[in-house]
Amino acid sequence: MTEPPTPLENEAQPFTVAGLRMDVLEGAFSWYIRAIDAVVSRDLDQRTAHLDVAKGKGKITALLLVDGHPGIRPSQIAEVLMRDRPATGRIIDHLVKAGDIRRESDAEDQRAQALYITDKGSALAQEVRDIIREQQDDFFDFIPPEDRDEFMRMLQRAYINMRNKLK
Repeated sequence: MTEPPTPLENEAQPFTVAGLRMDVLEGAFSWYIRAIDAVVSRDLDQRTAHLDVAKGKGKITALLLVDGHPGIRPSQIAEVLMRDRPATGRIIDHLVKAGDIRRESDAEDQRAQALYITDKGSALAQEVRDIIREQQDDFFDFIPPEDRDEFMRMLQRAYINMRNKLK
């Protein structure tokens, strides 16, 4: 078993993980984001292992988008996921096959698809919301409640700015 990272309380000590200095990564946002993503994603996969949306990325987001935006187009989901249409199509196919969402021709443009939640998918979306809220409380309990809103605002600002840089 590896030892946990050393706390940052004593700045005189170098930050180490498993007894190793992290070199330039110690100050790299991207390293922390990837590391946190790996841990949070692994935990979410375990919490949702019994659900249609377990394993992989994008299914939960797609499900919640369809639940919240009846008639949403796959291209809109692809935009949010920052994935190409074939990758998004595979996610949508999975949710359709599982019976969580359904496809219909768009009323205004018969060539376009509109996506709608099913009763099964709506119940799944609510269960996923509950799991995500529970995970958030479990994982980020070290952040005092009064700091969580500010932390979330900083994450949202970083997300928006990074998306804008990709355009």
